[in-house]
Amino acid sequence: MRHLLSVILRDRGYEARSVSNGEEALKELAARDYDLVLSDVRMPRMDGLTLLREVQKGHPDLTFIVMSAYGTHDSAIEAMKAGAYDYVSKPFKPDEVVLVLKKAEERERLARENRRLRTELAGEYAAGNIVGASEAVQDLMRQVRKVAPVKTTVLLHGESGTGKELVARAIHELSPRASLPFVAVNCGAIPGELMESELFGHVKGAFTDASRNKKGLFAEADGGTLFLDEVGEMPLGLQVKLLRVLQDEEIRRVGDTRSEKVDVRVVAASARDLSRAVKEGQFREDLYYRLNVLGIRLPPLRDRPEDIPLLARHFLARGARLRPDAPVTGFSPEALEAMQAYHWPGNVRELEHAVERALVLCDGPEVREEDLPDELRAPRAPAAAPPDGNFSIKRAIRAVEEQLIRQALERTGGNRTRAAELLELSYRALLYKIKEYGITA
Repeated sequence: MRHLLSVILRDRGYEARSVSNGEEALKELAARDYDLVLSDVRMPRMDGLTLLREVQKGHPDLTFIVMSAYGTHDSAIEAMKAGAYDYVSKPFKPDEVVLVLKKAEERERLARENRRLRTELAGEYAAGNIVGASEAVQDLMRQVRKVAPVKTTVLLHGESGTGKELVARAIHELSPRASLPFVAVNCGAIPGELMESELFGHVKGAFTDASRNKKGLFAEADGGTLFLDEVGEMPLGLQVKLLRVLQDEEIRRVGDTRSEKVDVRVVAASARDLSRAVKEGQFREDLYYRLNVLGIRLPPLRDRPEDIPLLARHFLARGARLRPDAPVTGFSPEALEAMQAYHWPGNVRELEHAVERALVLCDGPEVREEDLPDELRAPRAPAAAPPDGNFSIKRAIRAVEEQLIRQALERTGGNRTRAAELLELSYRALLYKIKEYGITA
């Protein structure tokens, strides 16, 4: 019977493993992750009902289906009352077993879809949290929508605080994997000696403190998306194993002798210049190219000052809970001017913290300049009067911008990639400005 079921299930695309009794089943469940248990009611050494109760203790989310022959239907009904999903009567036809499994899969799919819809209705979709009307943000979202439907790995480049995790979540939520897990890990926050166990898991006894089996983050993200933030901080030895997982789509737990298949879309991010890290021998070149199949650069906040008022109001509305009895409705013109004049080295994250601080400190219905952090209120020297008597700020900014672009191109010998790095612009933005100013160098 076990052999027949294994053949039927493998022919229908399932990965199946059979054992002869409940005790062996518990050992197998402790060593591997499974989606479903198909168990007889009557078995030697441990019956199906006892096995069900033991499985529920250690694996409460596991779908359990019982099989019962004529005369044991009462036991099958008792098993369903105890938490089994369904039962199959013996003798059975192959299609009957597969139909029950498909029903169980559909139930889990609907449960995931329900969770996804609840998340959407709660307004937690990260795609909606990417705020900005600037051309840089619109270009970013165009790239996100293009890469989201495909499984290819994505590498997000950008300074700290530019919102790389938000973009990773948007990629996940706009993809066919939206109803499946999104798992995020900061590689820089995990000690190097623990990172392999965190990513791939371990088996009991693999090392001194391994008192039980542990499921790794790749296994948790199976079917969904794994976001590897600050991937440049990953030790070189582990980079080799990550590359192998990306190529073979298999993981091996620490201390295990068998590999298991995973279906995970990887989105990685780094605030470091990984191309420079490759040249300096601090990051593997083959892994860099494997991650950077689709590269997206996130613009720093100083490159999109027109988005600062939008972001500030967004954070103001989100922080309304801090002042439920004395709501703050906006910003004074001086406060907005100060925020737009600041260079924001911490990017969007720094702006969020500045708004939250101002919300706590302000006394009236609007945030004033004096409520902002000291660095935003540093005295700014008055600009000298322009020699031609033209006081247009837009014209002055354009003149300075054009001059800086020409100087950067001159310094790099016309290399536009290096000039974009000097100017701290995206390559696409530099090309746009070169065309706008008619620069031919």
